[in-house]
Parts: sequence; structure tokens; C-alpha cells
Amino acid sequence: MSATDPITLFTEWFAKAASTGIDKPNAMTLTTVGSDGRPDARIVLLSSVDTRGFVFHTNYQSRKGEELAHNPAVALVFWWDPLGSQVRIEGQATKTSAAESDAYFAKRPRGSQLGAWASAQSRPIESRAVLEAQLRECEREYDGRPVPRPPHWGGYRVVPQRIEFWQDRPNRLHDRIRYERAADGGWRTLQLSP
Repeated sequence: MSATDPITLFTEWFAKAASTGIDKPNAMTLTTVGSDGRPDARIVLLSSVDTRGFVFHTNYQSRKGEELAHNPAVALVFWWDPLGSQVRIEGQATKTSAAESDAYFAKRPRGSQLGAWASAQSRPIESRAVLEAQLRECEREYDGRPVPRPPHWGGYRVVPQRIEFWQDRPNRLHDRIRYERAADGGWRTLQLSP
């Protein structure tokens, strides 16, 4: 772990995870905090990463979207078991631009696009049959034409303040390196005891 920039190091670790055949190396745990102060965690998929942060997409009206509107502080965790590697990220989530969300939505499979319209994510439904009927209605509505991005669906960018890399080592003497955002926008590096 010698990179001075944690995004560069993350990109290297991510590429290694992807090259080993790990199913969904982009799967990450996203933890938010509700208005009641309780943490809430779920798996989401990383859409992209660059020097600005880590991007994922979801329904803005979902439970996570409501929690992010209340408190944008989040944590992300990647765990790549075959490599014995973990990356933990703490930061603030902000919505990506409409243009960025439109571009990502346009690349999604048509079924996923239609599902974004059919599902009122996190809301109770009467039955699976109701959800499937809503999907059929969306299929009829957009038959033969492109599916536009719903206004309630888009991206969030997690702007990192801390990124910690953990690598399994024998005898529980793991490597832990934490990068913290410095006042000048650069990164401060700390080696942590396992």
C-alpha cells in the first residue's frame, strides 16, 4: 500500500478484485442514518469512481433517499473475501447532476429502466402481482420508444473524507492504512494498529 492518493489505490484494488472473478466486485454496503438516529445498511452497486468520489444510483424516494435527504453522512464498505481485502469509506453524499443521472440511466438494461418506473421502492405493496401489473403498464406506456429517466431516480456521489484500506495478514497483524482529507484538499496518511 504505497499510493499517496487513496482513489488511485482503490482503483488498483478494485481492478484486482474484478480480475479474480469475484461476482459483483462493485457491491458495497451503504450505511445511512435515519431521522430517528438509527443506522441503516444495505448493499448497493458502485456505478463509478473518480477523484470526485464514489457514485451509486437509486430511487430518491426510497428509504435510503429519505435518510440521505435528512443526513448526507454515509459510510461505504467493500469486502473482497478471496483477497482478504476491505475498504471503508466515510463521507458526504450529494446528488449527481441530472445530466450525469440521465447518461447512466440511458446505459441501463431496458428492464431495469422500466423497473425504476414500476417500483415505488421501499413502499409497501399489496402483492407481487400488483408490482408485476405495474411493470406491464410501464411496458405498454413505453412500447417502441426510449424509457426516460424518472425524476425520482438518479445518482449520489459520496465525497470521501476518510478511506481505510485493510489487508488480511497472518496472526491478526493486518495492514491498516487510513487516508484522511486534509484542510488543503490533499490526503494525510496514517498507519493504524490492527
